[in-house]
Amino acid sequence: MNDTGSFLFYSLILAFALGIFVRSFYTFGLPEVTWLIFISLVVALIQRRSEASPRSLLLFSLVIFAFALGVLRLEMSSWNITNPVLEDRLNQTVTLTGVVKREPDLRERTTHLYVEVEDSLVLVMTDRHSGDYFYGDKVEAKGKLEKPEAFETDLGREFNYPGYLLARGTSYTMSFAEVVVLEREQGSKFLNFIYEWKYKFMTRIESLLPEPQAGLSEGLLLGVKRALGEDLEETFRRTGIIHIVVLSGYNVMIVVTFVMYVLGYLFGRKLSSVFGISAIVLFAILVGLSATVVRASIMASLLLLVGLTGRVYLVLRGLMLAGLIMLIFNPFLLVFDTGFQLSFMATLGLIVAAGPVAERLQLVPTWFGAREFLTATLVTQLFVLPLLLYQIGEFSVVAVIVNVLVLPMVPVAMLLTFITGMLGLILPALALPLSYFTHLSLSYIVVVAEWFGSLPFASFVVPAFPFVLVPVSYGVIGYLVWHFWYREKEDDELAEWTIVEELEFIKQIDSDDKPESKSVPHFFR
Repeated sequence: MNDTGSFLFYSLILAFALGIFVRSFYTFGLPEVTWLIFISLVVALIQRRSEASPRSLLLFSLVIFAFALGVLRLEMSSWNITNPVLEDRLNQTVTLTGVVKREPDLRERTTHLYVEVEDSLVLVMTDRHSGDYFYGDKVEAKGKLEKPEAFETDLGREFNYPGYLLARGTSYTMSFAEVVVLEREQGSKFLNFIYEWKYKFMTRIESLLPEPQAGLSEGLLLGVKRALGEDLEETFRRTGIIHIVVLSGYNVMIVVTFVMYVLGYLFGRKLSSVFGISAIVLFAILVGLSATVVRASIMASLLLLVGLTGRVYLVLRGLMLAGLIMLIFNPFLLVFDTGFQLSFMATLGLIVAAGPVAERLQLVPTWFGAREFLTATLVTQLFVLPLLLYQIGEFSVVAVIVNVLVLPMVPVAMLLTFITGMLGLILPALALPLSYFTHLSLSYIVVVAEWFGSLPFASFVVPAFPFVLVPVSYGVIGYLVWHFWYREKEDDELAEWTIVEELEFIKQIDSDDKPESKSVPHFFR
């Protein structure tokens, strides 16, 4: 794809996202969308009919068309927000019967069930100890049917709870509900099998490890943070490592890398890529399909697919394409899902700034990946900072050092947890001695977090500020990245190499004839 094609690719995706963004705050009906499409077609026709017209008119036409499609996508999604049957029963104590369509979300005091009723999802919240509930259960829930309302958090931020639930497919809630299971296994047999295996695995882990290590292990490997407890969860937030127990892209890539490493020994490249994609999909389903997991899974799958074609995988395009796919399926993610926003910006930071930052940290030793983890932490912290301060309002002073100390232990703890749990299911006698080392790796993470979290200056609350400062901040960050790292980049460094050209370059490095400096692209320096 040449420079013109790249510019068009990014422009159309950004225009589509902008359409979703604008429609999230302003009402656009089908008449407005029709007019936008009509204008784009007229502009395209003018450009095609007149040879003197600049080609920029065609780009303008396509951008308007993509913007209109973004508006239309969210408009179509908004048609399913309300259900007439449920609307008539709002603010009343009702009895609803439906099937649990997602894995139950177990909190410290409550259990959240997404129950399908009258072709709509209702978030049913019941007491944690009122019973055991599973995906596929047909239940009868009695309680007051309501619509969610925004509320103010402890840190002084207004939490858009209705938008948060819209991104999860529902706009109705039932709190303090009495839930009775009528039938079991009314959902997909495949998902029943996956979640049943997950439940057995977690049960075995909990029998081999004490708390909070058991809860931390489940969070690292499966994204379950219910067993951490409120105090330890708050400590993880204060120290900036809460992302490791909600399955960030880092955790997902550890799993993908491990799977591909194992498959590489058993199968050829093509077959291992096919099995690798299947494993990625299974893992994403197993851990709950959060926005962060889906984004990382799509990017990893694209990497494997492109590898099969023998072409270069351009990470930035992979990120943009992953975001586009997610917004097509769920446009509410863009504005209402903080996890999607933070994951996207953190990955963008790693793509555009990790290399230049690493070049300027040559004095940092590479022992145990210290330089790599410091680079990743600095870049991701910078790129998520405006959104994090606006959405959450808490700044962790110790986040960089805690991440550098903790992240090297995360893959070790994840691997030990996986082996311990599997042995616990197959050979319990062997799992017990291994669980001691698993406990040590998890305890290290807990001790580091608790020590730094106990410092009085570990974090502080930032007063609320208007949203306009968020794009302004990202504009400043973008300018700084361009000014200090990319302004003087030579044009040939932006060329997209093919696999063959890369191999030829590597051969030159291995030979006695060193390639000329100007022919070396930025990512090889």
